[in-house]
Amino acid sequence: MNTAPIEPAYVISLDEIAWGGALVAATMVMHAFGMFATQLVNVAAKNRLGAKFPPWSGLLRIILASWMILLVHLTEALVWATFFVWKGALASLSIAYYFSLNEYTTLGSSVYLPRHWRLLEGMLAMAGLLAFAWSTGVLFTLAQGIETRRMQRFEQRHQQGSTPPPVSAASYSPVDNLVE
Repeated sequence: MNTAPIEPAYVISLDEIAWGGALVAATMVMHAFGMFATQLVNVAAKNRLGAKFPPWSGLLRIILASWMILLVHLTEALVWATFFVWKGALASLSIAYYFSLNEYTTLGSSVYLPRHWRLLEGMLAMAGLLAFAWSTGVLFTLAQGIETRRMQRFEQRHQQGSTPPPVSAASYSPVDNLVE
């Protein structure tokens, strides 16, 4: 005879879907502003550093961008944590932030939301996946621009007096103006 308690059926509510959708949207809006700010700061750093610093100064810009992206992700997880405390789903901001960071990074957590908020665990992980993919794209674009410029400098130094080839319309990318 099975003595395990019978768990009542879980029913997704419209309230849960609406709040989850709003939180995912808020995460994406915050991420858009954060990625835009990261790129603006990167351009400003590039313009400020310019040719005054050696080629490895691009690494400093990547580190700065990484720190900014990290701050954006931490802030997004904090918004979810604040929601969970506000709605009474988790007891403290500390526990809620721990839970949100673990779910946002898709590690999973030993903490669980109450039954009527369970859908948000998956939606939080999806928001994190979307945000990490976007961040990866931004960081890759910045790094690619830095590496392209560094290779151009390397080739120019080793051509021993020959002039660098002109930039053709086929090789021009508008991203080049943003990153390098």
